[in-house]
Amino acid sequence: MGTTEIIDGWLHLWNGELDRAATLVTPEFRVHAAMPDGGDGAAVSGPDGLAGWIGQTRAAFSDLTFAVEVGPITEGDKIAVRWTVEGIYSGGFPGAAAEIGTKVAFTGIDLLRTEGDRIAEYWVNSDMHVLLAQLRVLG
Repeated sequence: MGTTEIIDGWLHLWNGELDRAATLVTPEFRVHAAMPDGGDGAAVSGPDGLAGWIGQTRAAFSDLTFAVEVGPITEGDKIAVRWTVEGIYSGGFPGAAAEIGTKVAFTGIDLLRTEGDRIAEYWVNSDMHVLLAQLRVLG
């Protein structure tokens, strides 16, 4: 599987095809991210952990659609993409005062480390402050 196929699979995974995690990421897959609960992403590991995390994210937003805006950019075993996402708030986001049905949109950058034709590590930097403002999350 080449870079294009890996990114295509990654995009389909985030767009709701959760079964792709089993063949797209390694059993030892690791996430590096600032999580809403204050964690660093270490609790999300392996294909099942990733599919569960994406499923939880998608539960709070209907019609969540990710698209690649820039990339992929590759160097050795690393792939970077800048993405955009749009969706509709469905409820359940901690601290959100936005009405259900509020449209949301924000961007981010994913850095993926591959092992062979699978993703082994994932770093994400997203414009979470934009999403929090749209959801009217009060601190």
